[in-house]
Amino acid sequence: MSSRTNLSQGRGYLAIPGPSVMPEAVLNAMHRPAPNIYAGELVDMMPPLMQDLRDVARTQHHVAMYIGNGHGAWEASLSNVISPGDKVLVPATGRFGIGWGEMATGLGADVEVMDFGKQSAMDLARIEERLKADTAHEIKAVLAVHVDTSTSVVNDIAGVRAALDSAGHPALLMADCIASLACDRFEMDAWGVDVMVTGCQKGLMVPPGVSFVFFNDRAAEVRASMPRVSRFWDWEPRANPEEFYQYHCGTAPTHHIYGLRAALDMIKAETIEAVWDRHTILSRAVWAACDVWGSEGTLALNIADPALRSHAVTSLRLQAPQATQLREWVQENIGLTLGIGLGMAEPGSPESHGFFRLGHMGHVNGQMIMGMLGGMEAGMAALDIKRGTGALDAAAKVIGGV
Repeated sequence: MSSRTNLSQGRGYLAIPGPSVMPEAVLNAMHRPAPNIYAGELVDMMPPLMQDLRDVARTQHHVAMYIGNGHGAWEASLSNVISPGDKVLVPATGRFGIGWGEMATGLGADVEVMDFGKQSAMDLARIEERLKADTAHEIKAVLAVHVDTSTSVVNDIAGVRAALDSAGHPALLMADCIASLACDRFEMDAWGVDVMVTGCQKGLMVPPGVSFVFFNDRAAEVRASMPRVSRFWDWEPRANPEEFYQYHCGTAPTHHIYGLRAALDMIKAETIEAVWDRHTILSRAVWAACDVWGSEGTLALNIADPALRSHAVTSLRLQAPQATQLREWVQENIGLTLGIGLGMAEPGSPESHGFFRLGHMGHVNGQMIMGMLGGMEAGMAALDIKRGTGALDAAAKVIGGV
């Protein structure tokens, strides 16, 4: 292309790991005047909406909605079951496990981090060993991130429950599904999760601003024994409101509720199993292309074992500063936005320019993924980044079912 020609006009493609692409149905549902928050349609929407959220999380238990992002859900979950001085165990596999632990520290918890690095999943044997060593049962909760958005590793949450059970340990199992819900398979009740947190802006396909805490009866019993819980973070009135305002501890996030209703309708129509299958196939197409590109040159998937990779996000490495150069080129020249490498190196350091991420979560289909991969191929060609040939053919075969 000439120096005067730019191909970024038209609708851009935000291929970052959240906020995800927002469906037109969600945006249209939100494009409306403010509703009455005391009676009528909005009030009537909430009970079935909460049930549909439970269905996505695969739980028959409780859900509380908060106006806030995922960090707000972290604090809400901890505030209901952890008192200052309580010990929590954080098996971390990236920046977001560390971050949840930091949130617990800020609330006065005694946080023990088991850091498994940035390229591997949790070591369940080590977790079980640590739990068995805690004979006094000082550990009150295990904070386990299902998919760490920084590294793109998916962790075996059911395996953490098995480790707790094998150790005969009563600690709560708390799971962060902010990146994974409605993307990677998650079974709250079947996997024995006591508390789960998520946000609306990834697999749920709604603009950022609302988050959720799901909890079972066992966690509710812990909440009941707490000496105090902040009125705003208390999940009890939100999950079991006597009046509408208690769902949100005040004014409802009106337009987010309309958007969420549309998003849940889309998930229900597709079925959650089909949503999981779609994400599985699209992620395999991404990996197939990356494997071919990485056969020559320095591009590499951060998680080597496909069985440990999330179906929502893929973390990649390139020789610095090529990752940043690629992101900047596709953004400026063809309207494609790729995710920054988050938590893999110190921000602004030379090494930080060697990491980037691809979001393939929520409202994405085959042609969108092929467009993203084609845009990356164009960028690497323009920047003369060494790579293997045939990446798009490899991805096309996955999507075509060949």
